[in-house]
Amino acid sequence: MYPGVHAATTPDKPALIMGGTGEVVTYRELDERSNQLARLWRDHGLGPGDHVAIFSENNARFLEVMWAALRSGLYITTINSYLSAEEVAYILDDSGSRSLVTTTAKADVAAEALRDAPNVSLPLLIGDPDPRFEPYVDAISAMSTERLDDEQAGEMMLYSSGTTGRPKGIKRPLSGKKVDEGMLIAGLLGGVFGANADTTYLSPAPLYHSAPIGFNLGVQSMGGTTVIMEKFDPVDALRLIEEHRATLSQWVPTMFVRMLKLPVEERERFDLSSMQVAIHAAAPCPVEVKQQMMDWWGPVLWEYYAGTELNGFCLVKPEEWLERPGTVGKPLIGEIHILDEEGNELPAGEAGTIYFGGGPPYEYHNAPDKTEGSKDPKGHGWTTLGDVGYLDEDGWLFLTDRKAFMIISGGVNIYPQEIEDCLIMHPKVADVAVFGIPDDEMGESVMAAVQLAEGVEPGEDLEAELRAFTREHIAGYKCPKRYEFLDELPRLPTGKLYKRKLRDAYWHGRDRAI
Repeated sequence: MYPGVHAATTPDKPALIMGGTGEVVTYRELDERSNQLARLWRDHGLGPGDHVAIFSENNARFLEVMWAALRSGLYITTINSYLSAEEVAYILDDSGSRSLVTTTAKADVAAEALRDAPNVSLPLLIGDPDPRFEPYVDAISAMSTERLDDEQAGEMMLYSSGTTGRPKGIKRPLSGKKVDEGMLIAGLLGGVFGANADTTYLSPAPLYHSAPIGFNLGVQSMGGTTVIMEKFDPVDALRLIEEHRATLSQWVPTMFVRMLKLPVEERERFDLSSMQVAIHAAAPCPVEVKQQMMDWWGPVLWEYYAGTELNGFCLVKPEEWLERPGTVGKPLIGEIHILDEEGNELPAGEAGTIYFGGGPPYEYHNAPDKTEGSKDPKGHGWTTLGDVGYLDEDGWLFLTDRKAFMIISGGVNIYPQEIEDCLIMHPKVADVAVFGIPDDEMGESVMAAVQLAEGVEPGEDLEAELRAFTREHIAGYKCPKRYEFLDELPRLPTGKLYKRKLRDAYWHGRDRAI
């Protein structure tokens, strides 16, 4: 279904509630506003297969923009709201977007980007009047609230976050169906996670990211209510669960770490008993962190492993994870192949590149070389996200690292994830990134960039303490040889670490980065 159906049956029900301001958007408002924007785009000549984009912080208008595109056959790209003007311009130009919706908070960056995005003929601004843009509210208010006659289903064309190069637009073919014939994400939410019209979904992450935007749209297609945080804060997240009796939520591991490091009295003052399913994804979760969350919230933590490409989708339920801690599940979409560098399948227990076969088709927009480069060497058509892992004897997948960040020191492969999982458990560590830096003797040596917990001062004594701590838990050859203490690591709001930014500084001026 979609908002038009729920606007007819439960028009005054909240489709979304903003966590900070409490602003409510009903299904009637969501339906009418998305109809108006769909008509505005159609009046400007945008038809099925054309592209539009949104560059915005989390706000109450974001989802109506999404639904306007999805009910008029358009491709819509959500642009990371933290990007620079140059990066925004690249995505606008690469996607061929003809309209951009942005906000007062992002206006200066957007205006600069538009100078290098000549295809954008209709720039719309949500917020204060600005002569560089068309006023969004005025523009859509002049349009009818009636639905289009031909509501062909549109698609999202989202961009990878670009931690290993220029972002890539992930494009799937339009289905040709009508928007009211249902969404894949709604089937997943209902069939796997038990979501329905009574669901209240807490969304603590940026809406531009694939998982949060997909789950918000999925919940609304089923007639539930989404509670959207403007920005993640650990105490606010707990407060909103209690206040709105949230039943479903989705997180990244860094959010768990921040909540676990709250004082015990802060954690225990909120009633979290309404939470039935708490999903986490996007980054590997240390076993100890997940176990502590299970001890606190109960066995409600579900985990999935997938990419924006959706070439495969693995799932592990709480009870399954407790039986085999560390697994990211078995495939619900696609089948898994673990391959070596030559494309040969590896036996159980041996780590290699993870490939999926049998998933939905996709391509990287304007990048046929990247599309082909993601496929297996022997031509089966299996595709990879570049992650490394292994299957156990029963077919459960375990991740070891992202291939691009593997460290080779003295001919030995070292996977940073294991070291990061160890260091994050130290009480004085708030965040950590491990990567390889040049070493004239060993090729690479292990480096740890550490963000300290509040009030902790860096120094030689602390470095010695961390060295001793890691040696207690992991093999000596894996322990970092150097430490760097930073005020904050370059982590995207989605929880994904921008490790390349840290690593590149050490490889600058060399002809190789391995």
